[in-house]
Amino acid sequence: MPKTSTEDRAWIAEAIRRVDADANRSADTHLHVLQTPLDGVDIYLKDESVHPTGSLKHRLARSLFLYALCNGWVRPDSTIIEASSGSTAVSEAYFARLIGVPFIAVMPATTSPEKIALIEFYGATCHLVDDPGTVYAEARRLEGETGGHYMDQFTYAERATDWRGNNNIAESIFEQMSAEPHPCPTWIVVGAGTGGTSATIGRFVRYRRFDTKVAVADPENSAFHGGWEADRSDVTTSTPSRIEGIGRMRVEPSFVGGVVDDMVAVPDAASIATARWVSVLLGRPVGGSTGTNVWAALHYGQSMVDAGAAGSIVTLLCDGGERYVNTYFDDAWLEAKGIDIAPYAAVLRTFSATGELSAVTG
Repeated sequence: MPKTSTEDRAWIAEAIRRVDADANRSADTHLHVLQTPLDGVDIYLKDESVHPTGSLKHRLARSLFLYALCNGWVRPDSTIIEASSGSTAVSEAYFARLIGVPFIAVMPATTSPEKIALIEFYGATCHLVDDPGTVYAEARRLEGETGGHYMDQFTYAERATDWRGNNNIAESIFEQMSAEPHPCPTWIVVGAGTGGTSATIGRFVRYRRFDTKVAVADPENSAFHGGWEADRSDVTTSTPSRIEGIGRMRVEPSFVGGVVDDMVAVPDAASIATARWVSVLLGRPVGGSTGTNVWAALHYGQSMVDAGAAGSIVTLLCDGGERYVNTYFDDAWLEAKGIDIAPYAAVLRTFSATGELSAVTG
């Protein structure tokens, strides 16, 4: 890469100012109490859907852009390329438009039409591939073809975010929990797409010496759970995750298994049933990855109740369900995919009505 010119240095400074100004205009995200019958265990949802681009990935995109700008990787004539299943691309498209550079999202052809429309709303181009396993190579090819910069969220997510604090998601959670009955969560439960969120939170709780444990909830067809259990980074799967935003066919470089205290595999039917259940509790739709997180959080909450322990659990509301009207909230789509949520929906109805916690993991 050529040396940074005086003109490029001035452009980079202005781009960083714009990204920082966007952060200054954004309030912190809300922390909701999820009403459940778990006796003595409080569950909280960190609502990342209220970011300007509607998902948790807004934080990641901001960090990735600042990291790339400060490293001199992005210049006035750069085309930004990203391999993304949707939400990261939406957020990166937003920041690309903010600083005035083109953006190309390389994504599986199965990505929901709603997310494609959101990406294109910000003036970006969607480059769809039939084989999800080729998104990385295709992004690299486009980088070379355009002379642009492949942002590569799957490599840089864990290092682009300042895990020591600086208003990252972990610091925000603990500040918002400070006045709650159990201010230090027993568990923080997250999913993994890049692994950046679990790495940031896991490092933060160790750095601040909190007793909180970090759990990762993993959907079907994801390599993270198997890789973590086997302590191997070369585990792969042959089928992509059906829960958008989390689960990968390989263990991504940003996934740091050493800061994860536990993992739980969540069936897709449970994720979708729980997303619908949470949507009713909150009075607004939430996405499938939120269902994955909450199903796992209920699992940990039940374990705490069974052990006679009181405390709190924090998990994430990753994005809104409006993006999935034609998928997770469409019974015809579920039938076409062979996903039967009825058993899990029945478990959750019984749990709500009776507090029979043993049914949660049934």
